[in-house]
Amino acid sequence: MRGSVTSPSTSDARRRIWQAGGLVASAALVLPLLSAGPSATAERSARPGSGSLQRDFAVAAAQYRVPQSVLLGVSYLQSRWDAHGSAPSVTGGYGPMHLTDAETALEEAPHHSDSGEDPRGDDSRPARTGGEAELPKASELPARLKTLERAAALTGLPDEQLRHSPSANVRGGAALLAAAQKQLGQPLSTDPADWYGAVALFSGADDTATATTYANDVYDVIRAGERRTTDSGQQVTLPGAPELVPDRTQVADLGLRTADAGPAECPETVACEWIPAPYEEFGDGDYGNHDKGDRPVSQEIDYIVVHDTEATWDTTLKLVQNPEYVSWQYSLRSTDGHIAQHVPLKDVAWHAGNWYINSKSVGLEHEGFLTSPDAWYTEAMYRTSARLVKYLAKRYGIPLDRQHVLGHDNVPGPVTANIRGMHTDPGPYWDWAHYFKLLGRPFTPTAGPDSGVVTIRPEYARHQPLYTGCVKAGQPCAPHGSGAVRLHTGPDADAPLVKDIGLRPGGQDSTTGVNDTGARASTGQQYAVAERRGDWTAIWYLGQKAWFHNPRTQPTAVNVRGLLLTPKDGAADVPVYGRAYPEAAAYAGTAVPVQALSPLPYKLLAGQRYVVGDRTPGEYFFAPAFETAGHRVIRGEEAYYEIQFGHRVAYVKASDVRVLTS
Repeated sequence: MRGSVTSPSTSDARRRIWQAGGLVASAALVLPLLSAGPSATAERSARPGSGSLQRDFAVAAAQYRVPQSVLLGVSYLQSRWDAHGSAPSVTGGYGPMHLTDAETALEEAPHHSDSGEDPRGDDSRPARTGGEAELPKASELPARLKTLERAAALTGLPDEQLRHSPSANVRGGAALLAAAQKQLGQPLSTDPADWYGAVALFSGADDTATATTYANDVYDVIRAGERRTTDSGQQVTLPGAPELVPDRTQVADLGLRTADAGPAECPETVACEWIPAPYEEFGDGDYGNHDKGDRPVSQEIDYIVVHDTEATWDTTLKLVQNPEYVSWQYSLRSTDGHIAQHVPLKDVAWHAGNWYINSKSVGLEHEGFLTSPDAWYTEAMYRTSARLVKYLAKRYGIPLDRQHVLGHDNVPGPVTANIRGMHTDPGPYWDWAHYFKLLGRPFTPTAGPDSGVVTIRPEYARHQPLYTGCVKAGQPCAPHGSGAVRLHTGPDADAPLVKDIGLRPGGQDSTTGVNDTGARASTGQQYAVAERRGDWTAIWYLGQKAWFHNPRTQPTAVNVRGLLLTPKDGAADVPVYGRAYPEAAAYAGTAVPVQALSPLPYKLLAGQRYVVGDRTPGEYFFAPAFETAGHRVIRGEEAYYEIQFGHRVAYVKASDVRVLTS
């Protein structure tokens, strides 16, 4: 903790830190609140990254007398210095500083309609489908979603310029930080340690714990340093300052509320509050909005499912507190990474559209009301989400891989009739590679060039496949980094896309639509190699050979080891399932109705191979009523293997296949 007296040795160390961080005292005097070009000092401090964006940070820091390391650290936690082609974030933020203008973003957002997916995914009960997510009125937007308006007032720059010019956007962020420092009665110090309170205030958090967590993350970035090539090809560098000790006492002056943590189950490294989902009965035998359970005693928790909300934070909280709606365990806020827990981990939430997955998973909803799927997420959200996932994985022994950390778009339809209605979030723009790096499990090669298994891993920022339908059907989406590769019927970009007979029973080709998962493989997913030909690699996918571009000079996959399975000897094909339910004999002597195994329309053919996830017994959690006395887990003798079958996972009976090493 920084005291009121500074020793000479500490002072010398801090002086070195200021200079390493970028803004020396003389630079603050060269451009006091002037809209001038780069000074010689600003140019010198910009040299580590040697790009125009690095100069923009130096100039803005000098102009508004903000330490450059603080400005760079805040921007990194907002956007990792990316401009995202001027597209808004999931909460209406623009540019490297994530200046929020949700009102404008909402005007541009297309209308969202629910797919009709039943989040419970249990055909023993009436379906429960959600309605449309209600978009807020401009007058209802909180201050955290209108920071661009304030930046415009402080800088005199037009709103349009702040949205679309990275240079102007950085200046707007610097102006907001300087204003926050003044609001707290603090001097525009050259010492980064003196800006802790302003950074916490910049977060827009309304509670002390979240503001503190946000500021701690920014200062962790400043201490460690960062170097990155942005999505626009800019080289930006923040030199590390490992000895920096910020003045954390300033948070007490922010006057923020204390969030009620209650019985929330969260790691100490995040800000978390308890906002419970109701367990209520409301007539005709119906109830909501989750089921009481006894996990992991009754059933193991094997999966973590990543969603986006398609609603603002306030709307999300209203929905999950509605007893006639559905539920999930956690919500995460985009602007600052704040977490709210709604359903105890022992209980089963209704979120994934597949009852088998629901009964064995935890659901994480990430705030995102912009229905354009190319909207982006903040680094603050990625970081707190990753900490929460690591905590859950350690608590329940969940492996940190893509067989266990699923997107909602990787959850299979439980039966054929459900396939077309399954959700597609968080979509092809969720940065799985970065997420797993934060989880401490980056996707790295573990085998040589002739390996029989690959992990999909394109370079996110540079990999920008064409998608359509973000705004209107058939219209190209804005260019954007993506962690997904497109799959063709042959080793040629002009070859048709592979078919998904579950999505299109008529046999039509898949499309480039942003919500069409029929010919898509995502970062971290593992597939068996079927063939290699030049710059193209074929994998086994939905019962067919699927090709993706994988040049040695810019690979989109890495070679790995893994377990594979194939139909047992003599079998021409084996059925594939969307849920691992027990055999009929397992229900004998109980009052539980037998649940149909109901294979999906796909086949796993002889000679094909698929990567193995878990081996699991067939299980069914029977919970048809509000009273829990009749709840029961039926567990069978028949075992299943989870496999990466298409874009979604699937299950096959262990008795139908044999396991191989790659």
